[in-house]
Amino acid sequence: MRRATEEDVAAVAAQPFWYHTMDLAPGLTTPGWFDLRPVIDHLPWPDVRGKRCLDIGTFDGHLAFEMERRGAAEVVAIDIADHLLWDWPPDARPTGPDDPSLQVAFRDFKKGDAFRVAHGILGSAVEWRPLSIYDLTPAEVGMFDVVTCGTLLLHLRDPVGALEAVRRVCRGHLLSSEQIELWLSVFGFRRPLARLDGSGPYCQWWVANASGHLRMLFAAGFEPERVVRPYVVRFNEHPPPDPTMRTRIDTLARWALTGTRAPGILHRAVLARPRL
Repeated sequence: MRRATEEDVAAVAAQPFWYHTMDLAPGLTTPGWFDLRPVIDHLPWPDVRGKRCLDIGTFDGHLAFEMERRGAAEVVAIDIADHLLWDWPPDARPTGPDDPSLQVAFRDFKKGDAFRVAHGILGSAVEWRPLSIYDLTPAEVGMFDVVTCGTLLLHLRDPVGALEAVRRVCRGHLLSSEQIELWLSVFGFRRPLARLDGSGPYCQWWVANASGHLRMLFAAGFEPERVVRPYVVRFNEHPPPDPTMRTRIDTLARWALTGTRAPGILHRAVLARPRL
């Protein structure tokens, strides 16, 4: 990792929104909403050395760059080309980039901008492509040995259909790291359950519990190979929830499950192979 130049520092500072907190050079870290650095080695990584890899919903590219760092031969990173193309619920579907229903953080930048800044500073060879998970086909992107998909399923109206599209292009492993519902995981242990939202500006649909995440993968034709304990993806610049009795209880429950009191979002990761 080379030293950052003044131009690198200025480019990071000029980018109006960072989703991922990443170390791009000694002393140069992006001010992202979420910090994966404490848990990146906790994920059930397969061996990516010499493999063709795909990162879905890459945003700023943290998982894509991580696979490159681990020795992948080729990494393709895909994401929706524009925030307006997300699976917005009808009651919060923005009509344009200046629609007040669109979160302020998503109004001042274009998808892929932060990725390109990080890409240049890292000297990366990862290829960024504007493509929806639903549109993955071998004809469009080819086949991949390793696929990563992080914190995306809850934002999709049809997560199982999306995973079936992933299966079409996956010939090796899928690493799925996903937000899980805390209390449904505690009280619905071993029962596949999900909370349906489908409303509001956060573009959330199905938030499954730990067993529900596994069942989604199974329903889409994947067989779990390794499952890790739940962990917390920590907030950085993301505004934490207002302190209430409920949030304090949630924090204690997350601590009991994960061993961390850090504010953030409960996740679990699964390494799976295509079954069908």
